[in-house]
Amino acid sequence: MKIPYIPEDAPFNADQRAWLSGFLAGLHSRLAIETPVTAAAAAPVKAASLHILYGTQTGNAERVAMDAAANARALGLSPEVAGLDDITMEQLAAMERLIVITSTYGEGEMPDNAQLFWEAISASTAPRLESLRFGVLALGDTGYDGFCQAGKLIDMRLEQLGATRILARRDCDIDYEDPAAAWVGQALPLAAENAGGVPVSGGTLAVAVPKTAGWGRKNPYPSRLAVNRRLSGSASAKEIRHYEFDLGDSGLEYEAGDALGVMPVNDPALVSLLLSRLGADPHAPAGETSLETALTGKFEISTPSRDLIAEVERRAGNEELTHVLRNGDKEALDAFLWGKDICDLLALAPPSAFSAADLLALLKPLQHRAYSISSSPHAAAGGVHLTIASVRYHADGRDRGGVCSTFLADRVAEGAHAGIFVSQNKSFRLPADNDAPVIMVGPGTGIAPFRAFLQERRARGARGRNWLFFGDQHRESDFIYEDELSEMSRDGLLTRLDLAFSRDQKEKIYVQTRMRENGKALFAWLEEGAAFYVCGDASRMAHDVDKALVEIIATHGGLTADKAADYVAGLKREKRYLRDVY
Repeated sequence: MKIPYIPEDAPFNADQRAWLSGFLAGLHSRLAIETPVTAAAAAPVKAASLHILYGTQTGNAERVAMDAAANARALGLSPEVAGLDDITMEQLAAMERLIVITSTYGEGEMPDNAQLFWEAISASTAPRLESLRFGVLALGDTGYDGFCQAGKLIDMRLEQLGATRILARRDCDIDYEDPAAAWVGQALPLAAENAGGVPVSGGTLAVAVPKTAGWGRKNPYPSRLAVNRRLSGSASAKEIRHYEFDLGDSGLEYEAGDALGVMPVNDPALVSLLLSRLGADPHAPAGETSLETALTGKFEISTPSRDLIAEVERRAGNEELTHVLRNGDKEALDAFLWGKDICDLLALAPPSAFSAADLLALLKPLQHRAYSISSSPHAAAGGVHLTIASVRYHADGRDRGGVCSTFLADRVAEGAHAGIFVSQNKSFRLPADNDAPVIMVGPGTGIAPFRAFLQERRARGARGRNWLFFGDQHRESDFIYEDELSEMSRDGLLTRLDLAFSRDQKEKIYVQTRMRENGKALFAWLEEGAAFYVCGDASRMAHDVDKALVEIIATHGGLTADKAADYVAGLKREKRYLRDVY
């Protein structure tokens, strides 16, 4: 029989707590006479805590963290899952067992919900962590520089602060599910053993790779493409298209802010050129299929992998490639590779340098492309919308194109099918408070999630004000969704619409220009509780918008640059500054 007690977080004041304590003590004494208890059963045993913190940009690390927590409970642990930025240094210093699961964003950067955590533990004021035992699981993509860099940095810094590893860090590539499950299966028993939990035979927990219910990355839904139409005008330098996929009886569900994964098929012309370059028989076997079929739907044949680049350099004897690789000059290598695909690289080597088998061993699996959903499920009537710019360019005598954007634009006719699945983005959601103001910055195709947000707020009957900054090159040809946005402005759904068409005048005007022009009002909205959202290009636009935001807050808030940066950090902690950037 357990001794009754009042939890610390129970909603009682001091007088109520004292009365209840006396009542429960008396009740326990009476029951103890009638029902003797053993000493072992007299006191409840509290499960040892395990903190599982995640850093995520697209939701993968969060899903792995949730799966790890479910397995931790089976080992007698009490897992607590949170985003890295949700943890203070005081909380970190009090932890005894910690697992960090983090992705890496862009070229080796921290994901958005881990940046503040990283800044805090990197500071000279970070606490010592000698009592902490930890492990780091890093998710990344070897196609990018800085592979798993976020995980590597956090792992190293925790060690510098005196923490002890439960298990060595594991770095996972894009097919992360199996290695992640294997690492979790090793790490959890070690954490439980340290906590006095349930011992595991062999020291390893058999963690199954979670089977996603329904459709997912490895099992996409063959959706019918109901609409494929061009949005940008004929005079535009861009080709932006609107797509509508029929969800049919798939059972797929999504929310405004989520992304849609699309599984592409490689361009047959590029496959044919690659086969010709190799001098290979299209019908030659490649695993369980033919070489042509494998190159069409199984492997990435556009962007070369790092392993392939290194092997071409070794076999080709190309002085320029050797020079940039051996000197570790990233900018020079990027310039050398710009616009080149695998066929271009193979052309640097003698015709017999690579067999088909050699090449296949150096290719990465063909991956889905994720696009911000541009519809609310309440407005799409059993479908899902995307807004995508078709990537096209000409180089070295050949027309080139984006793997997935041209697949959809050119090779999936209306009525045809493409594989899709929903990728949740819980870190990019509208405020739960329908009265909260919302500021959205989304030039070009960055408008996609904000079209969904506006449709969602209309469906909810939300009374909060909505302000959109949108722009592109020319108003005449690049003002996509003009009719919809104009209607939203007329009916009051869109409180403010500020436009920035950069090439319609001598001086270029961008969304950040309009932000500065309206800085006083923008700061007032923030002071009134507005959430601030950004979607679009990460390398330039998002950086410039962030810089403009800090300047606006400093100017109109009467703050120093450091205090303005602190203000922005506060917005991030409150989940009022959210980004969907790529």
